[in-house]
Amino acid sequence: MSDRADFFGIADAAPAPPDASASTPRLLRLVRSVAFRRVAALLALALIWQVAAIAQANPIMLPSFTRTLAALWEALADEGLAAAAAASVRVLLEGYAVGILLALILVSLAVANSFARETLVVLTAMLNPLPAIALLPMAMLWFGLGEMSLIFVLVHSVLWPFALAALSGFQAVPETLCLVGRNYGLRGPSYVALILVPAALPAIISGLKIAWAFGWRTLIAAELVFGVSSRQGGLGWFIFRNRNELFTDKVFAGLLTVIIIGLLAETVVFRTIEAATIRRWGMQR
Repeated sequence: MSDRADFFGIADAAPAPPDASASTPRLLRLVRSVAFRRVAALLALALIWQVAAIAQANPIMLPSFTRTLAALWEALADEGLAAAAAASVRVLLEGYAVGILLALILVSLAVANSFARETLVVLTAMLNPLPAIALLPMAMLWFGLGEMSLIFVLVHSVLWPFALAALSGFQAVPETLCLVGRNYGLRGPSYVALILVPAALPAIISGLKIAWAFGWRTLIAAELVFGVSSRQGGLGWFIFRNRNELFTDKVFAGLLTVIIIGLLAETVVFRTIEAATIRRWGMQR
């Protein structure tokens, strides 16, 4: 019996050694993950920056990545960089909210009326290519040296790209879905909110991201050129002031702060919205 059991391999079999390849799929999943690839890309860029700065050997022209991190820490601790960033983000959010609200009103009117739609198309074609920073001198003439001038140019930079994206998304909604909404008696705001917005959500979120990027770079450019218009001083004014004093490491620290805030908005805010809506609903991979 023992011989037969040994023959079939069912008796007194020694425990198999742990399979070293079991951890391989985990490693592959980590390497193939989006987060790993993005972190690896950022580390590669930081390494290139560090090597280029060492090769340049001129910290006034190009400070190293490590020196920039040290300057960033010093600016956060002693020079009010966090307050400057908060001031810029607050102004940006105010202008962004007003611009998005106005765009939604215009697009809703355009959906309901053909004349309003053609008017919005013409206005978008006229004003969307116009750089918002070019309007800042007129805004300062109209609203004075204050945040209202910045908010005015922010609204201009946000309104038209978002309106264009939202209108394109609404026009791409299938006619069958529109007919279903009308058959249920939906009209006006309820039709837009319950039929058009969910169906056009990928285009709307894309427009929100584009409008955020346009508004963010417009605000920094406005503060760089007319930094005194922001009474509390923002990131652009921080960069401008340190550039005049030839503190290039702090200039790069300010630019790095701009990049970090942009990355946080993209990876935390908009990715969370996408995951909770269009990815969850299967509208986007």
